[in-house]
Amino acid sequence: MINLKIVLKKKLLSDGKYPVCLRVTKERQCRHYKTPFSAKMDEWIEPTGVFNKKHSNHVQNNRLLVKFKERAYQIITELEIENPDYTIQEFDTRFRVTYNPVSNDVFAFFDEIIQEMTYAGRVGNAKSYKDTKTSVQIFHKSKKLSFREVNSTFLSKYDAFLRSRGGTDGGVGVKMRAIRALFNKAIERGIVKESLYPFKKYKISGLRGKGFKRALDFEEIMRIVNVDLSKHPHLVDTRNYFVFSFYTRGMNFADMMCLEWKDVEKNVIYYTRAKTKGNFSIAIMPPVREILDYYRINGYGNKYVFPLLYRENYTPTQLADRKHKMLGIYNKNLKELATICEITKNVSSYVARHSFANCLKQKGVATDVISESLGHQNLTVTQAYLKELDTQVVDKALEVLL
Repeated sequence: MINLKIVLKKKLLSDGKYPVCLRVTKERQCRHYKTPFSAKMDEWIEPTGVFNKKHSNHVQNNRLLVKFKERAYQIITELEIENPDYTIQEFDTRFRVTYNPVSNDVFAFFDEIIQEMTYAGRVGNAKSYKDTKTSVQIFHKSKKLSFREVNSTFLSKYDAFLRSRGGTDGGVGVKMRAIRALFNKAIERGIVKESLYPFKKYKISGLRGKGFKRALDFEEIMRIVNVDLSKHPHLVDTRNYFVFSFYTRGMNFADMMCLEWKDVEKNVIYYTRAKTKGNFSIAIMPPVREILDYYRINGYGNKYVFPLLYRENYTPTQLADRKHKMLGIYNKNLKELATICEITKNVSSYVARHSFANCLKQKGVATDVISESLGHQNLTVTQAYLKELDTQVVDKALEVLL
């Protein structure tokens, strides 16, 4: 049984009045919820929980107190339908979410999630949420934004705003997915009702990056593997990182940076991909073994395989900053390495993963094997992935027109 009553909370305010609150009691547990009102003791009728004639606008304000109780009863009805054994904590969450404008503020919830992600060491995700929050604030031009305001029309206008500032499908998609994830978390925590979910009308599925995946063919990979860097010693690490990534199924830079010697056994490397949390065990091929042997001598001598992290006690934020800095240097050096190898394609860190898949495809390896090696969850993902990589078959077919 739950009991509701409007009461004066015995906490004297600076103006000599007491706050008017809704008191909710269930199973001997009690919660107080502030209303916009306050009153002096002689302006209040305690047994009925209403203002007396001494209080200005007592008739109108008493009507508002009735509506305040009606809102609470509405939530109680919803909870009893969903689960008759609901707790006062569940009422508390639902009531604060529905009628507390602070709890229902999108930007405040953004801050809460950003803080949680930062604390959990998910700095990259936290940065993505923070960038999205800032962008939405610039668009909305207000410090407050309720979840109810973020409907399909709002999202369409925000989409147009991003494109007016040079946003592409890929860039717009990143921000929309962050907003969608925020909504899902808010629904999961009872902060917003599922009926307000705006992504049933506004579809993100069409917002996929249209840029082509760039990949090297096997002959170009061999140029990088065998290049003479005696006159360019500053590129030895860059070449090693790229070749290592290629022969470890496209291990990305962040995972290489954090790879530890304890992950390297006699013939196998074990690691968990940071992006997908997928576990990999990779056979050590001769090029990889040669690189590992090189860094046993030329590394920093700490727990990390590669000389990218020179100490072992980075905070998550420091680790993210270090990755950003070293990845920038790596990508810059890859451009120089590509020029030396007479490769005209734009080579970046992720090209090693694309090239690994492309070369397997060129060698006639079955799609299901490529899918497993890349760690994709299903063949559809791999088929879409491979479709963008190698156009040589189509180019060859077009030669019949010459």
